[in-house]
Amino acid sequence: MFNLAIPWWEFVVRGLVVYFFLIIILRLSGKRQIGQLAPFDLVLLLVISNAVQNSMNGGDNSLAGGLISAVTLVLCNYLVGVATTKSKRLETAIEGRPQVLIHDGRLFEDVMERERLTRHELNAALRAGGCAGVEEVHYAILENNGQITVKARNRKND
Repeated sequence: MFNLAIPWWEFVVRGLVVYFFLIIILRLSGKRQIGQLAPFDLVLLLVISNAVQNSMNGGDNSLAGGLISAVTLVLCNYLVGVATTKSKRLETAIEGRPQVLIHDGRLFEDVMERERLTRHELNAALRAGGCAGVEEVHYAILENNGQITVKARNRKND
């Protein structure tokens, strides 16, 4: 139960490598996929977690090995959180920046493509923000968490 098949420090190194690898992969996959999970995105995350499990435990299924891996991941996550609050550069690298999708009725297709945002997803966010189309939008911003903030243009009642 507590006998390790590999040295304790190897669990720590493996956990750190997997943690940072997943941050990079998820960061490259785009904000929208993280913020709004579609069913296939959830399946992907579940399969990824299963796939990286063996790379973290090195074939060791002991209780101690699992606890070392879990503590490593939680501690690493805590330290990354602390580091991102102290460094704006690191925060931008890990969390990204909000992206302007629409400004004064002008849609930025390049931003949508880069963030892998579909027109259907954008239109749903516009409707939720009270806009029927791009021309009615003062601005729409894709936030770091994957949500889209929409502000309608001022309507003049003449």
